[in-house]
Amino acid sequence: MREVPLSQYTRFGIGGPADFFLETSNPLSFGQALAIVRSAGLEFVVIGGGTNLIVADEGFRGICLKLTSDSICLDGLRVDVECGATLQALVDFTVQHGLAGLHTMTGIPGSVGAAVYGNAGAYGHSIQERVRRVRFLDGEAVREFNNAECLFHYRDSIFKINKQWIILSATLEMEAGDAAALKETADRILTTRNRKYPPTMRCAGSIFKNFLLAELPPAVAAEIPPTVIIEGKVPSAWFLEQVGAKGMKQGGIEVADYHANLIYNAGGGTARELVGIICELKDRVRRRWDIPLEEEVQYVGFTGQNVCS
Repeated sequence: MREVPLSQYTRFGIGGPADFFLETSNPLSFGQALAIVRSAGLEFVVIGGGTNLIVADEGFRGICLKLTSDSICLDGLRVDVECGATLQALVDFTVQHGLAGLHTMTGIPGSVGAAVYGNAGAYGHSIQERVRRVRFLDGEAVREFNNAECLFHYRDSIFKINKQWIILSATLEMEAGDAAALKETADRILTTRNRKYPPTMRCAGSIFKNFLLAELPPAVAAEIPPTVIIEGKVPSAWFLEQVGAKGMKQGGIEVADYHANLIYNAGGGTARELVGIICELKDRVRRRWDIPLEEEVQYVGFTGQNVCS
């Protein structure tokens, strides 16, 4: 398809069109299309659920590809899941089958491929704890990495370093649990999450990564109240709140008045306005503490390596 508005594929609901858009549920067809695009030297981007994407108002001058294969298969305590499955579908599947290990991630939007790519997690757990193997396309062939080879780190993986590698599927190793107890915990977490991030809110959840306390400069760490620190992490929201982020507005883009790390499209917002607030907040935190806020979102269609430069 030509001139497809990418706003309809992002949770923010903003962004211009892609020159061409290709969507398929067939991994083989996807691989063939990607090979053709690469051999022709064309600009391209691969997207998943669009939860963490900010697409430029001008759109993307190239080809946008989307793989929607979403099967989930069970073999004992092992789950094989394709990249296009939503993380919520995977969580629900494991809970229903009495498999523990992912239930705390209920309510996190996006696809499984993106979850592995960004090592998604919540409540002290991340998907890396369950990943045993990841199959991916490196541009020439399908390869497979074990957990160690994925180089997982807090909200990070080797796939973020090698963005040209496309995750196809993952094998997860779960633990036996009680389905009813898992569902009770998951439902409680989902209720809490939905109060903070309503499902209809056009946002990416938290915009910025939290900080690892051990990686902060000692002088900065000394300023942080002990009650703020959660399992060795310092919420970016604490730093943002100190610099007046809550309630900020720019056009149709707003920062929630109850959560300084939640930026959303209140209606009619543009990518320019969204990036404007992100860059302003990064600058405020940098000027006060000389530490870099790092976005969890990915940018599509913007020129240059750093949209805030």
